[in-house]
Amino acid sequence: MTSDFATLTLIGFAILSGAMSPGASFLLAARTAVSSSFSAAAAVAVGLASGAAIFAGIALSGLHAVLLYIPGLYLTLKIAGGLYLLWVAIKILRRSAGATVSDEQNIHHSIGRAFLSGLLTQLSNPATALVFASLFSSVLSSASAPRMSVTLPAMAFIIDVLWYLLVAALLSARRPRHAYLRYRTLIDRCSAGLLAFTGLKLLFR
Repeated sequence: MTSDFATLTLIGFAILSGAMSPGASFLLAARTAVSSSFSAAAAVAVGLASGAAIFAGIALSGLHAVLLYIPGLYLTLKIAGGLYLLWVAIKILRRSAGATVSDEQNIHHSIGRAFLSGLLTQLSNPATALVFASLFSSVLSSASAPRMSVTLPAMAFIIDVLWYLLVAALLSARRPRHAYLRYRTLIDRCSAGLLAFTGLKLLFR
């Protein structure tokens, strides 16, 4: 029991560190919070967390081996993920160019669309499944692995959703929202540039 607790603690810190690191997922959660509403950002958080749980389940099921031994499948998933992030970057630039400050204040993403954006953004990088697989294989024993088949995906979901809900709560407050409205064009261009860079890395790495 003590060994399992130590293992879960180690994996939990690793998952939290990954969620907190700058990237497409954090960028989506932060931008949704400041540009839309807390409810939309919360839906994004649930989508991102669901994607993390799916990748954790894939890693535990051994399907990551398929990605390793069928390079064509992994390449296809990477290309799809990279193109999706580039598409999101273009959408941000177009929306920024065509919106006024009053328009931005009235944007309210549908909950379903926000959830789907979070889920697809998380799933856009199949390398995350390999990262989970490496982490799990390095700390799990053959005896404990079966017991973790439900625990670890659930933990990945809880950690991610709590972190991104915190981001949503902090950045949907009045001051961050006013700062976004004031510097909307610059922030949107930087966000689109970072997403495009991430997408190109997936395509050409």
